[in-house]
Amino acid sequence: MVDRVRSCREAQQSWDKLPVRQRLQPVRALRHLLVRECDALCGVVERDIGKPPKHTLAAEILPLAAACRFLERRAAGLLRPRAVSLWDRPLWLWGEHDAVLRRPRGVVGIIGTWNFPLLLNGVQIVQALTAGNGVLWKPSEVAPASAERLHQVLLQAGFPETLVQRLPATRDAGPELANAEIDHCVFTGSSAVGRVLAEQLGRRLISSTLELSGCDALFVLEDGDIGMAARAAWFGATLNHGQACVASRRIFVQRSRYEEFVGSLRPLVAAAGPACLALAGQVQQAERLIDEAVAHGARRLDAPRALDSNGAHNVFLPAALLDVRPEMQICRQASFAPVLAVLPFDSEAEALRMNALCAYGLGAAIFSRDTARAQDLATHLLAGVVAINDVIVPTAHPATPFGGRRESGWGVTQGAEGLLEMAVPQVVSIHRGQARPHYPAPDGTTKVPAEMLRGLLEWSHAPTLAARCAGLRRLIKGWWRQN
Repeated sequence: MVDRVRSCREAQQSWDKLPVRQRLQPVRALRHLLVRECDALCGVVERDIGKPPKHTLAAEILPLAAACRFLERRAAGLLRPRAVSLWDRPLWLWGEHDAVLRRPRGVVGIIGTWNFPLLLNGVQIVQALTAGNGVLWKPSEVAPASAERLHQVLLQAGFPETLVQRLPATRDAGPELANAEIDHCVFTGSSAVGRVLAEQLGRRLISSTLELSGCDALFVLEDGDIGMAARAAWFGATLNHGQACVASRRIFVQRSRYEEFVGSLRPLVAAAGPACLALAGQVQQAERLIDEAVAHGARRLDAPRALDSNGAHNVFLPAALLDVRPEMQICRQASFAPVLAVLPFDSEAEALRMNALCAYGLGAAIFSRDTARAQDLATHLLAGVVAINDVIVPTAHPATPFGGRRESGWGVTQGAEGLLEMAVPQVVSIHRGQARPHYPAPDGTTKVPAEMLRGLLEWSHAPTLAARCAGLRRLIKGWWRQN
């Protein structure tokens, strides 16, 4: 690992010297290669995790290409040095000119995920490279072929081989990367692993971006389109077989529309076929959460059906639970299976109280015909992304940041804010002229008497015009005595 970090840092130092628009040339080439390599990329994802090519194209390749185009259009402007306005310069800094530069962090370690192996890894890698960093990428062991193919496409686009390095897709490689001499770490995964990683990095004061678990809420108000809300809830719960951190898990429905919502949801649940999940542990956790909820008074929307899994341990039948209470574990734990819980509420205040019992804050959705009311409700939610009258899809907007709050992590990826997170601000201050009143005189005495400083304070910040004029007189008087 030491040699990898050294070679990556050497490549990064050369890469950083290139103008941003030159660093964007491989980004543009990558976008074009996504078109040409589309079938091959879809094929490896299907082999790794069983995702149908159509879903990979819609949910990964199209958004990744859009993210590349966003960088092509906006990155140069976002990373350009910003001159600080002279109107903001206080009088006591007369003669000083300041600029804020965006400098790359250095070597960024990225510990990737498997559920969207092209999109989530690709956006983070390309943003880090565009900002001038080098990348050491540890892909998930669940999707190694997808990682290998994506890495090949990145190199084919023109990114130097030592600048973006793919580490072994093993469990041991993650902790090894976290212990390496990196400058920043980006992790996508569970909250449990995120806590351990944050502690490990924090001991060495290494910054991090953590995109962790979610248990997203969807609120259906009494004026919402119930049929659309039911379809959205089921789509949000079953997209990618429920293997999404922003999946809709908790559905809060205003009590006056509760039965109507259940009636719209029922045929969707009945028509659902079995889902093949990536890991058998996901099935076991989902079944445990369902059993616990039913034992405490919840009920399944549909009667359990016989499931022919052909002996496989990772096959699961999507499920919906009714009359769930917010203290149940199904409303408080993150799961990675197509399961949703429906909870009635009487007032928005009650819905907010029930929602707050869950420690996660990744995404949320609100369905209401009154968008102003929905926007007001959104301001009371501790969530990184809130969609009104839609679910999940808005999180892929290339110009918006994506990240969570509370146990869903910190920092953001994607959009302008995600790009700037891959850089740190550096202030360069230039002082022209010969005047340096803050320096001591050649004999060691202080040049600026306290009376002048008091006058400057009053002239600049006193609450009334008379007081400011008095401060100006004191400033002039002190200067006259000094000179």
